Amino acid sequence: MPRTLFLIPPLLFVAACGPETAGNNSSVDINAAAVQAQGAVDAYSANANADMIEVPEPEAPISNANGAENALAPLDPPAPGTPGGLPDDRTPISEAPFTPDSAQGAANVVQSYYALIEAGKYRQAYALRDDGGTGTAAAFAADFARYSEYHANVGAPGAIDAGAGQRNVTVPVQVYARLKQGGAPAYQIGSVTLHRTEVDGATAEQRRWRIRDITLHAAPKR
Repeated sequence: MPRTLFLIPPLLFVAACGPETAGNNSSVDINAAAVQAQGAVDAYSANANADMIEVPEPEAPISNANGAENALAPLDPPAPGTPGGLPDDRTPISEAPFTPDSAQGAANVVQSYYALIEAGKYRQAYALRDDGGTGTAAAFAADFARYSEYHANVGAPGAIDAGAGQRNVTVPVQVYARLKQGGAPAYQIGSVTLHRTEVDGATAEQRRWRIRDITLHAAPKR
């Protein structure tokens, strides 16, 4: 997105005296003072090389065929238990502290992943994946940069699938986002599969939950 540079000059105090008026009192010629002050500001702006603040230009408003601005409706993801929503699991999640290698620890990685994407921290989100199928970090970032906003609701994790020193767990997820082009909403539902290794000699990194696969499909239209 192009950015506009604004120069912010220090405060300029300009005293300008205008011609005296008839009588014993004198007054300031306001117009002359304004012209002199503006000239000083223009001269400073032309020569200043510091105190530059980058201000992003606002995106152009989305318009309809007649050129009138459209107010975008807030994103409204389907509620749990409805088509396109997360499972309506009413089982309370334990509030007890959980260990990083638990199923809840895996769900926490998913929450962190989508929070980073929402904040535009794509490289850090990319580091939480180990599926090898997401391309480069730059391509990953470019894919999410298509959205003006991107959010997710994360459900309760399933049971850990353990075997042969490997651990896997699946976490349901619901995505709701908005594309920059046209402002169209996007609703998806699916799951995130995480993996970690639990064998002798495994490194600390290999023992951490990492995202192995994300499967999403368009939520049913309401």
